[in-house]
Order: sequence, then structure tokens, then C-alpha cells
Amino acid sequence: MAEEGKFPRLFGTNGVRGVVNSKEMDPLFAMRLGMAIGTFMKGPVMIGTDARTSNEMVKSACASGLMATGCNVLDCGIIPTPTLQYAVKTGKVAGGVVITASHNPPEFNGIKAIDKDGTEMNRENEEAIERIYHEGSFVRTDWTRIGRLATHATAIERYIGGIISKVDVAAIRGANLRVAVDCSNGAAGFVTPKLLERLGVRYVTLNADANGAFPGHNSEPTPENTKDLVELVKSGKFDFGFIHDGDADRTIFVDENGRYLYGDRSLAIVAKYVCSQKKGRLVVTTVGGSMCIEDAVRMAGGSVIYTKVGSPIVARAMMEKGGAFGGEENGGLIFAEFQYCRDGAMAAAKMLEIVAKEGKLSEVNDRIPQYSQCKVKTACPDESKQKVLTELSSSAEGRRIDTTDGIKIFFDEGWVLLRPSGTEPIFRIYSESKTKAKAEQLAEDYKKRVEKIIRG
Repeated sequence: MAEEGKFPRLFGTNGVRGVVNSKEMDPLFAMRLGMAIGTFMKGPVMIGTDARTSNEMVKSACASGLMATGCNVLDCGIIPTPTLQYAVKTGKVAGGVVITASHNPPEFNGIKAIDKDGTEMNRENEEAIERIYHEGSFVRTDWTRIGRLATHATAIERYIGGIISKVDVAAIRGANLRVAVDCSNGAAGFVTPKLLERLGVRYVTLNADANGAFPGHNSEPTPENTKDLVELVKSGKFDFGFIHDGDADRTIFVDENGRYLYGDRSLAIVAKYVCSQKKGRLVVTTVGGSMCIEDAVRMAGGSVIYTKVGSPIVARAMMEKGGAFGGEENGGLIFAEFQYCRDGAMAAAKMLEIVAKEGKLSEVNDRIPQYSQCKVKTACPDESKQKVLTELSSSAEGRRIDTTDGIKIFFDEGWVLLRPSGTEPIFRIYSESKTKAKAEQLAEDYKKRVEKIIRG
């Protein structure tokens, strides 16, 4: 039912997610959402999953809903999200569905809709699907036109071939590189080792077996979950290491000394390299992106524009503004030359090319200025969020501010970004400066200011 003329939101920033077999992610929900997606897409749909233990249950239910509307379903099996997106983009289908909860804990699963161009579905189309779902206005096709389910077995090979066509294979092979890769017991294990072999790279894997219980570590590529990779890189003669998240749309790197590189560092490294290929190139990232990204881009003669948080927003800004490269500070890199979505395997291949051509990853990283960030949050009732933003804006009078997403206030020594959560009763406070102490001071100062405004 609609609520006050508006349909309740189903899709978050990366699809619909919920605890498996709760009413927010059970077979009935998956089937009905599949019917809504099929009603909207009106044509053949590719479907794939990550390695979660509930993948077949959720996929089967969603596929049944799609077929009930007359959509033929092409099952790609366990597959990284960007691999399915590439298959959709190149496969002349109406769209795609990925059954994934990315980096969430193993009890979660999710359903993500993909537009026919391979991009994550824009909000307007998601709203159309939500309307169909809540109204129950599904297409129920005649029994003679019910969709069919078929296996689609070529997506991975086509994807690997696509990546290889976009990197300097000769340079990579000639460098005789050796890397360590952690596949996080996720879908990456079906792609990344094959890609490395095709590129002539020697490698050692961790957690390359697909296992939805995530026995190696949780699938979020945080420093805590990268300890084994760091120790492996330190113990052997590796050029670098990298780790994927559960559905392999993100990649985090570890340099040859075992130093964990936060996602803003790899974003800056690749952005500088891409911009150095042709002057005047544009890079797109979010308002939470580090100053090191803009420093790196300017060093290479490029420019940066900022968007709201969310990889689909970044991707669509790249498409609209002609951005050559973009991404978020969480390790999600987007290559316009390949496809407009976060792509973990493409990121790994491009980093191999950079190291092959420009030297050790640690040295490439150290050529870009370093900053420190601090991220905190505080409780804030939804009804107080606008008041907080209004008063923060008034108190920042005279300073440069950016209201693209929340409010970002600039100082001589850095910045602070204050964003109300769209899904939780909290305010997020991010800060950055050249020193850790100053970044922490800015974050704590503005956290107290938010709390004071809320108290009235």
C-alpha cells in the first residue's frame, strides 16, 4: 500500500538488502520483486549471484517472478557483479539482476537491478519498479508465453577478454610481476586468478574458494580483514597484494612492504595515471573524497568534480560530464573506457599496468601528498536533520562551503563534511587535514556542535 501518496522505498544505494528468511528477504519477497522487475524490463534478463549460502534460494525465487511476466532468464551462475554488468552491457538484453549483499555479513542477501547499459539502475527506474511492487500491478503473462530459464556460460570469458583489451598486456607480461590476492571467499575466485594467468602474472591466492560462510574473514576489505594478506605480502617477494570484497566490485591494495592503502590512495594513483595519458581529462568522485585525489589529478593536468555519495551517482556524472575515470574512497573504481560501474578486476589489472610502467607501488603512492582523515557519527532524530544543516550553514558564513551532499566546510588546514544518513537517525561527520591530530580535532569539534544544535 502507498503511504500518504508515496510508495515506501525498497532500493537503497546498492539494491535491496535484508536478513535471509526475514520478511524483507524471503522467497515470497524475492519472487514479487522479480515480478516487478520483469514487468518493468519487458525482455530477456541476465541473473547472477555472489557466493552466499542463500544465493540459489533467492535467485530461484526472483527468476520465477521474472519468468511469470514473460521474461526469459539467462543464468550466469556465481559471478562478480561487474562481470554480470559487462555481460548485460554487451549482451543485448533488457537488463540484469544480481543476487548479492556485497560486503554485508553472511546472514544477509540482496537483489540489485541493472539497467540495459550495464549501469546500476537509476533512481527513477527503481521508483517505477517500487510502484509496480506496491501496487501489485504485475504483468501475468499467458501460460503459452511464460519465460524460460537457460544457462549463460560465456560471461566470465567475455569479461576477462574485455579487460585484457583495455590494458597494456605486453608491459604487464614484460615486468614479470608476482602478486598476492585475497578473493574473500567470494565471486572473485571465479575470475581474478584466470585474469592473472592471461596477463602472465604469477600469483598466490588466499580464500579463493567460494564459501558463503566467509571462513577466511568477513567480506569487507577493512584493515582488520586484510591482516593475513599483509603478512603474506611481507613474507614473500611480491610486487603488491590486493583484496576484493564479496561481489568483487571493489579492490583494496597492499604495497610491496605490506602497507595497507586506503581506497582514496588507489583512486588517486589511478586517477593520476589516467590523466597523464591525455591532458585535460576529468575525474569524478564524491564530496567525501580525499584532497590527495585532487592533488594527484592536478599534477597530471586533469580536473575533478564532486558528487553526492554513491557509485551510481558518480557513474552517471561521468557519463553526463565526459569523465574519464572516477570512483569512491572505498576502493570502488570506475573506468569509462571499459564500463560505468565499480570494477574490482579492472582496477587490479590497471594497477598491474601502473606498477609495470612506473615502478614500485610504494614509490608511486609516495609521490602523491598524504592526508589524515577521521570519521565519526552521532545520533540525530530525522526531524532534526534539516535544522542541523541550516544552523551549520549559518555558522559557517564567511567560509567556503559545498552543499552537494550535506555540508562540507573548508579550512586552511583541511575540511569537515557533515551528512545526515538517509536510512538511519544519525549524522556522519568526516574530516581531513595534513595531521591526524587536526583531523580528529575537527571531527570532534563538529560532532559536539551537531549535538548542541539537536539539544536546542
